[in-house]
Amino acid sequence: MATDLEGAAPHKDYHDPPPAPLFDTAELRKWSFHRAVIAEFVATLLFLYITVLTVIGYKSQTHNGTACDGVGLLGVAWAFGGMIFVLVYCTAGISGGHINPAVTFGLFLARKVSLIRAIMYVLAQCLGAICGCGLVKAFQKAYYNRYQGGANMLSSGYSKGTGLGAEIIGTFVLVYTVFSATDPKRNARDSYVPVLAPLPIGFAVFMVHLATIPITGTGINPARSFGAAVMYNNEKAWDDHWIFWVGPFIGAAIAAFYHQFVLRAQAAKALGSFRSHSNL
Repeated sequence: MATDLEGAAPHKDYHDPPPAPLFDTAELRKWSFHRAVIAEFVATLLFLYITVLTVIGYKSQTHNGTACDGVGLLGVAWAFGGMIFVLVYCTAGISGGHINPAVTFGLFLARKVSLIRAIMYVLAQCLGAICGCGLVKAFQKAYYNRYQGGANMLSSGYSKGTGLGAEIIGTFVLVYTVFSATDPKRNARDSYVPVLAPLPIGFAVFMVHLATIPITGTGINPARSFGAAVMYNNEKAWDDHWIFWVGPFIGAAIAAFYHQFVLRAQAAKALGSFRSHSNL
């Protein structure tokens, strides 16, 4: 046990896990790996099923002039944030609870997952999103087509640059929260303050949706945007679809760099080591 400051609460020592190998073909022979991929598929399917149904219900109520009796914009944001909280809680111990290619990409850049696992997770997430939206369309085809299938589209009056910026910043907030909530150094330092990691992650999704639904419908998850676009399959849904891949991936990359090299001071440690050797 050690303390940072005299009189401060004690904390446990921590050790960063070793970086994940870039290529780890041995994973393919492990049931735990395939179980994790299945968990990502099912979690993303459930995520899209619940959230897209909520979006369509909200649009239906607004169109019929009964929005005050429905969930409203706040309810849509809660649906996304709440489902992320539930699903990350359920799958964190199995797959890490990514449920988002941007999160997987950020963790890959930080060497938290291997390239093979990252690719398989993204494929599972995209397929799960398509199936989740497919279920919604199968159950409510008329409403699904009438209210644009919950697809992410740039709202009128906003430029592509604004939409891209909203997706970059929104995804940065999410991935930054993921890194912070799962940081082993934080867990050791703040062990006397129990923090349930899925809770801040779900709140991050909720807050970002409140801010960016009016701009892009809030993507910050390429699988969510891709699944809805595939099942709606309308030209308008594909016009600016690139925004919902490029923006989240840029935001995730910035968050990974910021957390690993600024907050975790990896760059400062490397520079300090260089200076100490140069003074010898």
